[in-house]
Amino acid sequence: MTARERGPWDFERMGEPMAPPAEFRRRLLNSGIVAAGLITVSLAMGVAGYHWIVGIPDWADCVLSASMILGGMGPVGNPPTTVAAKLFASFYALYSGVMLIASVGVLLSPGLHRILHRFHVAEDDER
Repeated sequence: MTARERGPWDFERMGEPMAPPAEFRRRLLNSGIVAAGLITVSLAMGVAGYHWIVGIPDWADCVLSASMILGGMGPVGNPPTTVAAKLFASFYALYSGVMLIASVGVLLSPGLHRILHRFHVAEDDER
């Protein structure tokens, strides 16, 4: 399969030559866009939840609370008082942990693939 026949997420396979630098940069850009999209959607969900479910009236405080949870730092003041708010905060914290790991995985996958593929190409050259 040539580079033109590949989709945006099809990486070269073992035994195939390394992708050209322009292709690698395109993969990095695509991964960055997807990771930024995941983080943006997750942050928007958190801000909306903290505003409408938890009941924090100030949007800046909602952004602060959601971003601190999404970034893995932990809650910032304004403890939830209702059952719905406590459930939202719990599920958003669990969701945020998974999304943090997923977005880092998406962001790092082209670079890690390139490093591993380089080892295989070097191994094939030695044979």
